[in-house]
Amino acid sequence: MFFKQEIRDKEKGLRVEVDDLIEQRKFLPYVRQRHNNITSYQAGDIRSAFKGRGMELEEVRSYGYGDDVRDIDWRVTARKGETYTKVFSEEKDREVYVVLDLSPYMLFGTKKELKSVSASKVSALLGWQSIVNKDRFGIIIFDGYNNKIFKPQNNQKHLMTIFKNISDVHTEILSKVKRKDIEKTTKDFSDTLRLLQYSIKGKAMVFVISDYNNISENTKRTLVALSRRAQLYCINIYDTIEESAPYDGKYIAEYNGEKVVFDTYSKEFKDIYHQYFMKKRKEMESFCKRIKGSYINIRTDIPLYEQLKIL
Repeated sequence: MFFKQEIRDKEKGLRVEVDDLIEQRKFLPYVRQRHNNITSYQAGDIRSAFKGRGMELEEVRSYGYGDDVRDIDWRVTARKGETYTKVFSEEKDREVYVVLDLSPYMLFGTKKELKSVSASKVSALLGWQSIVNKDRFGIIIFDGYNNKIFKPQNNQKHLMTIFKNISDVHTEILSKVKRKDIEKTTKDFSDTLRLLQYSIKGKAMVFVISDYNNISENTKRTLVALSRRAQLYCINIYDTIEESAPYDGKYIAEYNGEKVVFDTYSKEFKDIYHQYFMKKRKEMESFCKRIKGSYINIRTDIPLYEQLKIL
């Protein structure tokens, strides 16, 4: 029994268990507590994601100390000669969608857990938050080749069904990768995003969770179209090795059957390595700003709720 437990502990970061997804519910108070007191631009976006950015105007009143300057009603302010602010009531029963990338490219990790595992946990956290907010939660699970679609609902049974399918899809794609029983190329992610483009109703919220390492121009065009119909959040899941070069030494890398030997001793190599990944991240961040979406970085070896607290 002890031996079996040791095996489960070692594989914890490699697999997505339903219990791990259920466990994400306990982190909601940490996230919500932090978001009650944040005022920065980025933090405001995340607060909106969890509290509801689709809001109805309730009243316009005199501006008071501590009110958000972004809610100032400039037309009324100009007419009245003193500052007025908008007060919103939180909109309920919104549609919240997650597009979860569990393609083979996401089955990578050097610390704590695979990117696919972290992505699954973020999806679960958003699902639990939707239940608490009385929003309807739906998801598209993409395994690199096929999609599993779950239309938005607000009930725990529906969420448990989603968790079971996330676990099953992850287990299946992981076993195929281990057996090398998998195609060398995956389908374009844009086809998955296009499934949402014409099915969402109202001002829905869409969270696209991926590592964005293989994003095509087609995918970007689809994200642009999607951002016009929904409030878009691009959540980038990354491993620490995509930020800093590995420890000094010689390494062998293989891609598409070709092996490359490289060393990480020189400072020049480390700088080029770091700049390569930072450039890609900055490009995606700038792209999201241009289409009025939000870009959120999540590192796999840091607790998710801690990263959400500082955004």
